[in-house]
Amino acid sequence: MVKVGAATDVGRHRSLNEDALFAGHTLFVVADGMGGHAAGDVASRLTVEVFKNTALGEPSVEDIRRAVAGANDAVVDHAIEHPESQGMGCTLAGACVVESGGLPHWAVFNLGDSRVYALAEGRLQQLTTDHSEVQELVAAGNLTHAEARTHPMRHVITRAVGEIPPALLDLVLVPALSGQRLLVTTDGLTSEIDDDEIAAVLRETAEPQVAARLLIDKALRAGGHDNITVVVVDVIEIAGTGIGRASTTVPRGLIKRETVS
Repeated sequence: MVKVGAATDVGRHRSLNEDALFAGHTLFVVADGMGGHAAGDVASRLTVEVFKNTALGEPSVEDIRRAVAGANDAVVDHAIEHPESQGMGCTLAGACVVESGGLPHWAVFNLGDSRVYALAEGRLQQLTTDHSEVQELVAAGNLTHAEARTHPMRHVITRAVGEIPPALLDLVLVPALSGQRLLVTTDGLTSEIDDDEIAAVLRETAEPQVAARLLIDKALRAGGHDNITVVVVDVIEIAGTGIGRASTTVPRGLIKRETVS
């Protein structure tokens, strides 16, 4: 059982919302279109439509990989059929409940700089790693996280849906636990407000829909330079365990990433 809040906004400087989202019972996805007039909004919509079909059953890790491959094919095929859309693509981030070792886990996945976070012990933990030029500079020790936020290359991504050949998907498994709170978001949020501000909203706002709206409002007040999309997911109870929700957080040590090759 989960309780979900989701919201999206075009922002203060764009006329078209190129973001798309899907929030099902066990699958939560955001996509951020790229290409502007080259149909970034179509790329994100096509990607989300593929994942909607995936959500009809009980997705596995392989189902997620197939969905990503299917989304990539859909975007590439559209660009081939519509030459004016050459260069279209989108980022992707999501979380899906799957079974691993007989226990429920979140399969957390991404391409590009859309992100998935978990709140634990009042602290925010980023579960995904950005695929971007500035993240590579940070990883190499040539840039600090603070410098990355204002770097002129901060919006240049290195992986996306719609590439030939398809980009390598990052996917990790995280135990699904009662009381977890996840955030799935496009960079329209994270480029405007920092992790401390995000954590404060998630920590202090019980209702996920209210939290989603507050996060967007903060990003708008900070400038709203891009489309903004957020999905906040609270795990109320793990199916079959009878374990209910005690709080909106779980001990930080329990949120362990297991990379899936």
